[in-house]
Parts: sequence; C-alpha cells; structure tokens
Amino acid sequence: MSITASTGTDAGSRADIRIEEVTTKAQRRKFVDFVNELYQDVPQFVPAFFGDDMADWDPQKNPAFEYCEAKAFLAYRGDRIVGRIGAILSRRANEKWHTNRMRFSQLDFIDDEAVSDALFAAVEGWAREKGCDQVHGPLGFCDLDREGLLVDGFDKRSMFITYYNHPYYLKHLERLGYRKDTDWIEYLIPVPQPGGKDYRKLELVSDYVLRSGKFRKVTVNSRAAVKPYVHQAFELINEAYAQLYGTVDLSEDQITKYVNKFLPLINPEYCCLVVDENDKLAAFGVAAPSMAEAMKKSRGRLFPTGWIGVLKALKKNTVVDLFLIAVRPDLQGSGLNGVVMRHINEGCLKNGIRFAETGPMLETNEKILAQWKMFHLEPQKRRRCFIKDLTEPSEEK
Repeated sequence: MSITASTGTDAGSRADIRIEEVTTKAQRRKFVDFVNELYQDVPQFVPAFFGDDMADWDPQKNPAFEYCEAKAFLAYRGDRIVGRIGAILSRRANEKWHTNRMRFSQLDFIDDEAVSDALFAAVEGWAREKGCDQVHGPLGFCDLDREGLLVDGFDKRSMFITYYNHPYYLKHLERLGYRKDTDWIEYLIPVPQPGGKDYRKLELVSDYVLRSGKFRKVTVNSRAAVKPYVHQAFELINEAYAQLYGTVDLSEDQITKYVNKFLPLINPEYCCLVVDENDKLAAFGVAAPSMAEAMKKSRGRLFPTGWIGVLKALKKNTVVDLFLIAVRPDLQGSGLNGVVMRHINEGCLKNGIRFAETGPMLETNEKILAQWKMFHLEPQKRRRCFIKDLTEPSEEK
C-alpha cells in the first residue's frame, strides 16, 4: 500500500511523504526501532521490550489475531523514516461495545503536518474500507497493551509498559479532528514508612480483613508457588476489568502469552495472592522494580547483554512499578486491596524502595481511584484516548 501526501511543511519546505505498509520482518524491525531514533535524546522516553513489539505485529505469534485484523505503516521522506502508525480492527471489542471502530496504535512522527496527515490518511482509509464509522486510540490489541497519548507529565520518565510522546502530538490530533474520549491518570506514591499515618491505615485495614477468617494470603516463596494461581489471576482480570473502556476478555492463548511475559519478572516480595475460604482467588497484586533505566540503555533489547541490566534493576532499585491489582467484583470495597498493598509495601521497605508508580488508571474508574485515597499521592501523568467520527473523504476539509 502506498499513499503520497504533499500537504504541510517541514522547516518551511513543501514535502512529499510516502506511506508503506509493513509486510516483512525487516520492515517490522524498522517500525519497532523508529522510536529509539526519534527519542534518542529524550531522557524521559523508555522503550518496551523489542521482541514483544515485534511479536505483537506478527499474526503467527500474537493470539489476538484470532479476532483482530491489523496493519502497520511507515512514513518516509525519501529514504528517511519520519513516522509510524498501527491500525487494529478488533471485532471482539466492536461486538462487545456495540461499536464500529478502528483503533490506531503505536503512533510516532516528527513535527510535520504532512507526516501526520499521511499516517492518519492510511488508517482512516483502511477504516472506511472495513466499514468503520469511527477511529479511536492510541489503543493496543487488548487492555494489557500500551494505551493513551501522553497529554500531561512530559517531564516525567515513562514506564516500559506505557507510551512516551512529544507534546506536539496533541496539536496534530486536534487539527485532524480528533477529540477526547477518555483519560487515564498515573500517580507516584511515596512508600509509607512505619510509624506514619499512611502505614498505620494499611496496617489496620489489612489486619481487619485477615482477622475475619474469610480470607488468607497465599505463602509465596518462589515463582513456582505462583504458577498454580496464574490462570485464576487472569480470569480475575477478565472479570474485574470487564466494564473498563475498550476491554475484551483475554483468550486462553492470550493468557499464556502474558503469563510468559510477566512471570519471569515476579518477585514474591512484590506479589500478593489472597484466597477465600474455598481457596478461590479473591484478589491479587503484582509489582516489580522499575526497569526503565535498563530498558533505555539496551534500546529494549534483552540480547546480547540487555538482560544483565534488567536483572540488576530487579535486584537493586528505589522505585517499583505497580503492574496489576485486581479484586473480585463481588468483594470490591471489602478491604482486600489493603491486604495486597500492605504486602507489596513490606517488600518495598525490606528492599529500600522509596516510591511506587501506578500504571494508567481510567479517570472514571472510581473504585480503583478510591483505593489510593489512603496514600499521599503525587500526580505524575495523564494520557488520553482520542476519537474521530469518519465522514466520506469528499466531506472533509
């Protein structure tokens, strides 16, 4: 697929932009690695795992292609790559939410209207071909993928599970007719210290719940001890996250994929499993020391030597990333989240962790936001999902 756009300017000159659809492994490598070039001098940028991003766009390796169609595009000026964008048609999401939308994903480009015009023309053109009436994003194949365009917090370092983007992206999307659909927010939380007010709150809530005799923490001394509960954990994610924006249930193959991705990162000191009287998982939480610095140094590659930096980060750090916390819907509001957070907090204190950083949380998700009210919170970042109603090309300016 090739699209040429000659609108917009770059350093005051008219430009011709060529869009190529990514169809080969070599092109996928360029697609994934483009951000490392674009943000090579930006200290706040942190890449994702290079291998994971490669696999995401490979129908043979990403089980989401069972219910998704996807295309990835590169923008060229001459022989130079100047932008990228992905497009994902999630049939399962459209069926669940009664929509007819195309998602855009992994959007990155230089500050040039010709480039953003051409990238979105590629996505919107394919969306029309597939009969879609809206385009929204940035979103991934599922809710566990990166999502949301950064609109506030550009001076804060990113996480490897989130996007970073330049501030100018916002003006480009608004110019192209995209508007806010929803926001996610992120916080930095100083680790509560013994004797402090926040620590005492955690202690009281956790002790009260466990004394009831209805729940118990699973003793986890190794990753092997976690395995029997991993499948239950992802079933709980499907249940607890069901009503969140754009979510779809993870398939069995997707669960296997994410187990393989996250299990090697699990340290029992930052993993809490709480079961009910029937040994059914009631709540869980997973955190891990920040790998941001290690990922940046290796450009997201584990081999040949990137894994050394990751291992060092997992052993010695001052920040943990809070990946997932979920409570069974019928037990939300019972204080189980306090049990989970106290366990993680104790692991932080033992290992010299000073701060915990949350992942993105929907601004409308009152239940999850309420659980943080017992802490001192420092706003970190805000991310946005944009949406645009499609019209016929002749109707657009």
